[in-house]
Amino acid sequence: MSEKTILKLQLPTDPLWVKNVVESNIEEILTDHAYCEQKAASNAITIIVQNPDLSDLVQEMADLVREEMDHFKRVHDIIIKRGYTMGRERKDNYVNELFKFLTKGGGRSIQRVDRLLFSAMIEARSCERFKVLSENIGDPELSEFYRELMISEAGHYTMFLKFAKKYADGIDVDKRWEDFLVYEAEVIKNYGKAETIHG
Repeated sequence: MSEKTILKLQLPTDPLWVKNVVESNIEEILTDHAYCEQKAASNAITIIVQNPDLSDLVQEMADLVREEMDHFKRVHDIIIKRGYTMGRERKDNYVNELFKFLTKGGGRSIQRVDRLLFSAMIEARSCERFKVLSENIGDPELSEFYRELMISEAGHYTMFLKFAKKYADGIDVDKRWEDFLVYEAEVIKNYGKAETIHG
């Protein structure tokens, strides 16, 4: 999978992030990952609450909540199996910075499109990070686990983009997505140094 062609991300993660940061603190990355899955479920619930009239979107988000919580449980199972304890939630500064790019005001349609593109961006970067993890981590169990999740996240990314275009209501979604990609490239320059999924 080429991130440039498939995910369109402009700045790839340096594989040394896995060797220099992640492998020295597996417990920390697993804790952060567990919370990422829980937040992804919460985000899907928020989209349901904001768009109860869009039945197909509600159905997809309900399925997504179930899937993300299943991922959460699987990460937590690995934490327990390895004798770790899930720590407290960490702030996700990357996601918080992306959130600042969302349009304030402007009507329901633009806010909906922005929320869906924001969600697609997080899934795209998570997918890319899982790919880097699966290919570079010296832990066969986690390598296989992250390869599986990479495929799942790619499906989520395309689903969010599909709904953004379906409910665009005249908004140029491709142009807005390009703007998101440029903004995300600037944000991600400051990350890749911590034992967090987006860190």
